[in-house]
Amino acid sequence: MGQISRRSVLTSAAAGGAVAWLSSTTTATASSPLEQPRTAPVQADGHDPVTLRWLERSVPAELAAGTTWGVPWPAGSFAADQEFSLTTESGQDVPVQSWPTGWWPDGSVKWTAHAVSGTAARSESYRLAAGAAAKPDAALNVHSGRDQITVNTGVIEVVFPRKGGLLIKSIRRGGTVIAENGHLIASRQDKPSTDPSPVVKTESFTGIVSAVTVEQDGPVRAVIKVEGKHKKARRAWLPFVVRFYLYAGSDGIRTVHNFVFDGDEKKDFINGLGVRFGVPMRGELHDRHVRLAGQDQGVLSEAVRGLTGLRRDPGAAVRAAQHEGKATPDPSTWDSRVTSRLQYIPAFGDYSLRQLNAHGFEIHKRTKPGHSWIRVDGGKRAEGLGYVGSPTGGLAFGMRNFWQLHPTELEIAGAAGATAQVTVWMWSPRANAMDLRFYHDGMGQDTYPEQLEGLEITYEDYEPGFGTPYGVARTTEMTFWALEATPTAERFASLAEANSTPPLLVSSPEHNHSAKIFGSWSPVDRSAPAKAEIEDKLQAIHRYHREQVDQRSWYGFWDYGDIMHNYDGDRHTWSYDVGGHAWDNSELSTDLWLWYHYLRTGDASAFRFAEAMTRHTGEVDMYHIGKYQGLGTRHGVMHWGDSAKQVRISNAGYKRIFYFLTADERVGDVLHDLVDADRSFLVLDPVRKIREGDPFEPEPKAMPVGTTTDWGSLAMAWLTEWERHGKTIARTKLVNGATTIAAMPNGWVQSGAITYDLADGKFTGPTEPSVYIGSLSSVFGLIEVMTEVVELVDDENVRKQWLMFCRLYNATKDEQRRATGSDWGNLNLRQAYSRATAYAAHQLDDDTLALRAWKELRTGHAGYPADHDFTSRRVEGPDVLNPVDEARFSANASAQFGLAAIQCLALVGDKA
Repeated sequence: MGQISRRSVLTSAAAGGAVAWLSSTTTATASSPLEQPRTAPVQADGHDPVTLRWLERSVPAELAAGTTWGVPWPAGSFAADQEFSLTTESGQDVPVQSWPTGWWPDGSVKWTAHAVSGTAARSESYRLAAGAAAKPDAALNVHSGRDQITVNTGVIEVVFPRKGGLLIKSIRRGGTVIAENGHLIASRQDKPSTDPSPVVKTESFTGIVSAVTVEQDGPVRAVIKVEGKHKKARRAWLPFVVRFYLYAGSDGIRTVHNFVFDGDEKKDFINGLGVRFGVPMRGELHDRHVRLAGQDQGVLSEAVRGLTGLRRDPGAAVRAAQHEGKATPDPSTWDSRVTSRLQYIPAFGDYSLRQLNAHGFEIHKRTKPGHSWIRVDGGKRAEGLGYVGSPTGGLAFGMRNFWQLHPTELEIAGAAGATAQVTVWMWSPRANAMDLRFYHDGMGQDTYPEQLEGLEITYEDYEPGFGTPYGVARTTEMTFWALEATPTAERFASLAEANSTPPLLVSSPEHNHSAKIFGSWSPVDRSAPAKAEIEDKLQAIHRYHREQVDQRSWYGFWDYGDIMHNYDGDRHTWSYDVGGHAWDNSELSTDLWLWYHYLRTGDASAFRFAEAMTRHTGEVDMYHIGKYQGLGTRHGVMHWGDSAKQVRISNAGYKRIFYFLTADERVGDVLHDLVDADRSFLVLDPVRKIREGDPFEPEPKAMPVGTTTDWGSLAMAWLTEWERHGKTIARTKLVNGATTIAAMPNGWVQSGAITYDLADGKFTGPTEPSVYIGSLSSVFGLIEVMTEVVELVDDENVRKQWLMFCRLYNATKDEQRRATGSDWGNLNLRQAYSRATAYAAHQLDDDTLALRAWKELRTGHAGYPADHDFTSRRVEGPDVLNPVDEARFSANASAQFGLAAIQCLALVGDKA
C-alpha cells in the first residue's frame, strides 16, 4: 500500500486540501457546506477485501431499521469516488451504500462509511471489497417538495413537513396510515417537585420546526434532519435537532433526538419531555393489541378488550388468536354467551410502562381518563419497546437505554377510540421534575482567595454563577417500526433487542491497526509473559470500572455514561459528594483510554462502555450554546457545576474515534462546532483566579492560550476537521500552531510571554530559551494528537522539538539543563509520561530509551507500580448498602496507566 511522506503531505495540502465531497446523491455529504476545491485525481493502490463481523458476535434477528458503520484504509488505498461491494460469507450480494468520511492529506480515503438495510441478508461475517455495489430491490426514494419532504423506502412512506408543529405528518404502509402527527412535547413547572409549594404553575410546549434538511438520500439510506424549538405563545426554548434514518426495504425508522437546555434552572423545572404519535385504530376492540417489552425477552401481550380469563369461554380458537395477535374468528363461531355480553367487558385504552429508576419498572393500565389506573405487573429493567395496533398494522415505538436513562416511560392513550396516542417519554411526567440547580449556596466563597481555599479542601473549584446548566445537552436514540400486523411475541422480543442494542458491523483490530489510524496502539498480544502480564492488568482495570457502573448504579438521564473520579475507602464508596472527586468528566482522558481499549480488543462491552461515555461527555459535560459554548466543565459533584470551563474537557479527541467508527452525524456536529472553540478564550480567562497584574482584556491577536493542554485539545478538533474536509482554517491553525510552537527556543516547554493569534493559530513567544512545564500538559490528548501531527505536518523542527519534549520529561535534571538551559523541576505523573519516552525511543530507534520507558511504567510514579494489587475484594452488608467490589483504583490512574501501557506495548513492546 502507498505510504505518505511528510513532503507529499505538505505538497497536497498546499494545493488546496484534497478531493472534494462527492456530488453523487449516494453520499451523505453531497450538500455539505464544507466543500473544498478538487485536486488532481489520486493514484490509488487498492486494498484487499476486509472481513466484517457483528460487534456482539451473534447474528441479529433484527436491525434497528438498518445499520451504519465505518472502516479505515491505509493511505493511498482508494480515491474518494471508489465504489464498494458487500457480500455474505457464502458469497451473496448485499446492497450497500458507501461514502467517504475522512481523507489522508494526499487525497486518498482514510475512512469510509457504509450502510445496509434491516432487510439485508444475515451472515456471521461479510466481505467488503472494491467494486460495484449491489442495488436494493426497491431503491429508497426522497422527494423534496415546497412544503414537505417525502421518503419512500419501498415499504413505508414518511412525510416530513418543512415547518409547523409536526416532525412527521404521516407514516403509511401501502394504503394504510400506520402513524400520524408525530411531534415533540415538553412541559415545565415553576417550582421544584421536592420543595413543597401551595401553588405550582405548569406550562406545556410543542416542538415547532424551523428547518428540514435532506442530509442523505439513498439508494440504501436516507437521513432527514429536523431543527426547531419548543414553543408556547411568545416563548421559544429548548432548541432541538432530530434526525430520522430510513433504509431501503425497511419498515423501521431510527431516530436520534438532541435538545439543549437554555432555561433558568431556578424557574424552569422540566416535568415532561417526549415524542408523540397518533396511531389510527382499526377493527373491534378485541382485535386491538398492546405489546410491552420487559427484561430478558419478556413480552406483555394484551388486547384492549380481553377475551381470555372470562367467566364464559369464547372458544379456544378465539383465545389463541387474540393472545397471538391475530384476527379472531368470525363472532358467529363464538359461544353466544360471550358475544351477547361484549359491551360489559372493560376496554383498557390506556397503558403506561414506567421506568422511574434503574432497578424497577411498573406497568399500569386504565379504561380511560377520569378512572383509576390498575397495576398490571412489574420487573427490573425494561428494554424500552411498545406496540399498539391490530392484525391490519400498528406502530412499535421504543427508546434505547431506556432504564439507563431513567426516569422514562412508554405510554399508550385512547386505544379504545379512533386514534391512540403513543408517547416515548424521555423524561416521564410521573417522576419529580428535573432539578438542575446548583447543590449548595456557595458557603461564603465570594472572592477568588476564598474559592482557592475551598479548592484546597474539597477540590471543588467553585465560583458564583458558574455552575449553570445553560447550554448543556442530551441525546436520546429511538426506533419506530410501521408494522403490517401485530408482531408475534418472538419477533417483538427481537425488535426490542435491536432497539436496546442496535447491531453494528465492525472491522477487526488487526485491519484497523494496519490502516495506521489514531496513532500508537496495537492489537492485544500475549506472546510473551511480560506482555501477558500487562494485558492482564489492562483487562482488570477496564473490567473493574465497567462493572462499577452497575454496582454503583451510575445511571439516570443526566448521569449515564460517566464514571466517578476518586474512591473513599472509609465509606466504601466513590466520592460522589466531595467536590472535584465526584463525576470524572473526562479528566485525564478517560474517554481516550476506553476507546483505545476497544480498538485493541474489539470487545463489544468495551465499545458499549466507551459509546455511552461519548454520548454523555459530548453532550452533558460541555456547553453547546451561550457564553461557554465550546468549553467543557472540570470534574465535580454536578457535571456542569465546577467553575473551571476548559477545552481540555470538551476535547474533540474524546469523540473522534466514535465518529469515524459509526459515522454518527450528531457527534459529527459536535466535532465541527469545536473547530471554533478557541474563541472561548475571548470571553473567559482560564487563569483569572491566579492572574497577577492588570485585569484581563482579551486581544484576538494576542490571546493567552497554552501551548500544551489548551493547544492539544484545540489541535484535536482541527485535525478532525481537516480529515473530514471541513473548514480550511482548521488545517491552517493546526499547521501554524505546531510550527510556531516548535519555532520557539524550547518548543512545548518554552515559558514567558507567549500569545496566540485567533485569526491564524500562530503563537508568538520569547526568542531566548526558558522553561515552564506542567504535569497535566500532555495527559489531555497532546501526546496522542502529536503522534499523528508529526506524521502529517512536513516540518522537521516540529518533529525535533516534540521528540525533545518526549525524551526529556522523565530524563535527569542534567539532561534537561543541557538541552533547554534549565531543569524542568519536580514533575508529576511520570508513569503517564512513560509513553512519551516510548515514543522518543521508537522514533530514534534508541534501545536505552525503550528500556527506560518500561522502567518508568513499572515504577508507577503517580499511578500503578508493578507490585500494585490489580485484584478487587468483595464488600457486603452491613459495611455497604449493596454488595460491591472494591479495588485500589482511581479514574485518573486507570486512564493514564491504560494509555501508557497501550502505547508502550505498541512502540517498544519488543523490550517489555
